[in-house]
Amino acid sequence: MTASQITIIVILSATIVLFLWGRWRHDIIAGGALLACVLSGLVPAAGAFTGFSHPAVITVACVLIMSHALQTSGVVDLLTRKLPADMGPFMAVALLTILAGVLSSFMNNVGALALLMPLALQTAQRQKLAAGTMLMPVAFGSILGGMTTLIGTPPNLIVAGFRADAGQPAFGMFDFTPVGIVVAVSGIALIVLGGWRLVPARERTDTDSFKTDTYLTEARIPEDSKADGLSLYEIEAALDEADAQVIGLVRGDMRLPAANPSRKAQSGDILIIEAEPEALTAALSSLDLKLVGEDENRDKDGNDKKDEADKKPAIESDEIKLAELAVLPDSRLAGRSITDIQLRSRFGINLLAVSRQGQRSMSRLHSMSLRPGDVLLMQGAPETLMEFAEHFGCVPLAERNLRLPDKRRAITSTVIMAAAVAAAATGLLPTAIAFALAVLVAVISQALPARNLYEAIDWPVIVLLAALLPVAGAVTSTGTADLLARLVVDATGTNSIMVTLAVLMVITMILSDFMNNAATAAVMCPIAISIASGLNSSMDPFLMAVAVGASCAFLTPIGHQNNTLILGPGGFRFGDYWRLGLPLEIMIVIIATPLILWIWPV
Repeated sequence: MTASQITIIVILSATIVLFLWGRWRHDIIAGGALLACVLSGLVPAAGAFTGFSHPAVITVACVLIMSHALQTSGVVDLLTRKLPADMGPFMAVALLTILAGVLSSFMNNVGALALLMPLALQTAQRQKLAAGTMLMPVAFGSILGGMTTLIGTPPNLIVAGFRADAGQPAFGMFDFTPVGIVVAVSGIALIVLGGWRLVPARERTDTDSFKTDTYLTEARIPEDSKADGLSLYEIEAALDEADAQVIGLVRGDMRLPAANPSRKAQSGDILIIEAEPEALTAALSSLDLKLVGEDENRDKDGNDKKDEADKKPAIESDEIKLAELAVLPDSRLAGRSITDIQLRSRFGINLLAVSRQGQRSMSRLHSMSLRPGDVLLMQGAPETLMEFAEHFGCVPLAERNLRLPDKRRAITSTVIMAAAVAAAATGLLPTAIAFALAVLVAVISQALPARNLYEAIDWPVIVLLAALLPVAGAVTSTGTADLLARLVVDATGTNSIMVTLAVLMVITMILSDFMNNAATAAVMCPIAISIASGLNSSMDPFLMAVAVGASCAFLTPIGHQNNTLILGPGGFRFGDYWRLGLPLEIMIVIIATPLILWIWPV
């Protein structure tokens, strides 16, 4: 091996290890790999950032924007209205899984799942099923549907780009369909015809399971209390040692959730305190607070002082509600705490509890670093909670009012998306140009507000792709791809292309189960092209094998964003995914390998 080959293998190995470790975000790791290649001379400094202009990167960004336009227009709400309300468990799983697959063929599959999650949870509750029993089939269905078209998933766009870079025309809009649709239909059939019963029936930590009354206490400030005259900030500082926090204040008839930290507390005020039961006594005694007893709500004759209508608990009223929000994989909350975003002072809402992988946590919530897949129990005004969810990338898990916010926008965005797909499929326009034009038309026609244009882009994915494409180029230019390809061919033998193809697909699947699928495709495409060259065969079947393998991440919650998204709402554990995912991946390898060779002969 040459020095450059050793260098790129070390960089590539370190990159994969860091991807698997998961300590840093994928885009940060990819950026580090790119800079390492530049500093070692493997990538020219002048071409370090050419990946940002790559057609695949531009297309991914534009497809994400158009998916957002469809997502916010109400089109999916119209479809879900057509679902029968009295369907049984089998029909519910079948219809929602199929709908997820169809939607993700032409829009971002994370967006498709986010739209269907509230309906899936509502249906699971109605059918008396565990939430995860409905969520995992829908998530897997959306992943399967993505592999059926060019724009269904980023790996397909990356594979098409590598084919173009190798001197062949890029794969078209529906070139992935013959293989993808057979694999998707077979996978969905496996899920629907009994596979969903393999999903562990975990108890979901929904609002009732959080048991907020166990952890939320009303404490009155007596006249001789140390808290009298202190600001809420000072009170919280005193309660911090007892692992407690103030989440609201009641003064007379006023209920003030997430009250201003500078507000002065007065004797007679009622503080709504969040604390673990074992820490409650210490929290109250530290400031001489008194629990609000039932006696205070009765007169000397034992009658209620207030009507039932006025006896709403301070934690929830007509204006203040509880809501569950699931943290999306690309959420702005990931890696941050409520202190970092100044949740109370900026938004006037409270974080009451966090569910992580089915385990409830209320310890040090103000400093807890949030993760994708966490379920947050929030308290605040309904409109404020929804604005917060949209701004920070969260999915409300409660039942939504399915409505069509803007019929004109729905029709316009659908027509624009269909026109872009048709223009790309017929070759009238290159794919990147077709979808860039679609974004422009969507903004001009107000199908998508300009202020939401860049919020719709998953920037970590864009940076990841743009950074890894030059790194993948270095794998090819240094001859490392040929070296790795020879190792695969020598291990499988040159007599059976089918075996080599299957091994390539399995390796890609394994990487995709632990790495970002786009990163997996970028790493494996140069190796696939080199294997084809070494066998003197067409590159197409090998690139298709990478496309299928990169899209099949069903064994872990970290392999695909949709797997991460259902982790908290489904109450899943890390090892729950393989029970359905492993049979699914085995079946896909068995079906896809001969199918690829039949449709894309060597």
